[in-house]
Amino acid sequence: MRTDDEGQRVTDLVIETSGLRKEFTSRKGRRVAVQGLDLAVPAGGVHGFLGPNGSGKTTTIRMLLGLARATRGEMRLFGQPVPRSLPDVIGKVGAVVESPKFAPNFTGRQNLLLLARSIGIPDSRVAAAVETVGLTGRDQDRFKSYSLGMKQRLAIAATLLKEPRLLILDEPTNGLDPAGIREIRDTIRTLGESGVTVLLSSHILAEVQQVCTSATIIGNGRLLASGTVEQLLGEGTSYRVAVPDAAAATAVLTAADLSCVAAPDGGGLLVETDDPAAVTRALAGAGIWLTELTPLRPDLETFFLQLTAADNLGTSTERDAR
Repeated sequence: MRTDDEGQRVTDLVIETSGLRKEFTSRKGRRVAVQGLDLAVPAGGVHGFLGPNGSGKTTTIRMLLGLARATRGEMRLFGQPVPRSLPDVIGKVGAVVESPKFAPNFTGRQNLLLLARSIGIPDSRVAAAVETVGLTGRDQDRFKSYSLGMKQRLAIAATLLKEPRLLILDEPTNGLDPAGIREIRDTIRTLGESGVTVLLSSHILAEVQQVCTSATIIGNGRLLASGTVEQLLGEGTSYRVAVPDAAAATAVLTAADLSCVAAPDGGGLLVETDDPAAVTRALAGAGIWLTELTPLRPDLETFFLQLTAADNLGTSTERDAR
C-alpha cells in the first residue's frame, strides 16, 4: 500500500471491496444478496459488472453509494473507506442507478441548467455534457418528447456536469430498442476513452463485451471471475480456416496430426491447435493456400454460461447466515 505526502492511502484502484456481504431479513428467513464479494475496479476504461438479474449487482452499487448498509466487509472509493469517507469522495462520483427525474415540460437543456445552477456548476458545463452524450440539436426539445434512450443519455449528461472521475451506470440499456442500446453503448465507449472510469452493471453480456476493457462476473452474490476481457476469455486454440478445397485441406491437416472438422455454419474448417503456423506450413507444403486463418474465442456470454453451468443463478437464501 502506498501513501501520499499527507499519509492518505494511494491506489490504482477506483473501487475496492473486501469480504463484502449484505443480508436481508424477512418472515421467510435471512436472504443473502451479496456474500464475500471482493471487487477491484482499475482506473480508466469501462469495467463490466456482470451477472443475471438478482445476482447482487444493484445491491453492491447501493452499498458503495451509501444507499444501503453492508452487513460486513470493507469498501473503498479512490482508496478512501466508505461510507465513512463518502462525503470526501462523492464529488468525484456520478451515478445513474434509478430512473431519472426531470421536469417533463422543460427542454433537456433547461433541465440541465436548472440542475447545474442548483449545485453551483457553471452553465458552460451543460453544453459540454450535452455534446459528450450526443444530444446536441435535441437538447432544445422538451423532455417529455424524448425517447427512452434519449432520457437515459440526458441522465448521464446530468452526472457529467460535475466532471466525475468515476461513473456508475446500473443497467442503462434496460427497456431500450436496438437503436437506443447503440446510442448508450457509443456514449459509454466515448466516456471510457476520455479517461473517465465507468462501472457498467448489466446482465446483457454480449452487449457489454463491445465496450468493456475489464469485467467482474458475479452469480448468487458471489465473485465468479474478474480480470481484463482478454484474461477472462484467454487465447483461443481453435481457428477458422478457409480454403478453396475443404476436403483436400482436411486430409492434409489430419495427416499432420491436426484436429480438423467442418465448421457447423458451413464457413470453412475448424482446427484445434496451439500453433497456427503449423496449419499454414502443412497446407502450403501440399500446395493449398488458405484465405482465412482466424482465432476463435468464446464471447463473454458463452464464458459466463460455462462458468455458471453448475450454479443456480440469482440470489441465495440462508436461514442461518454466517
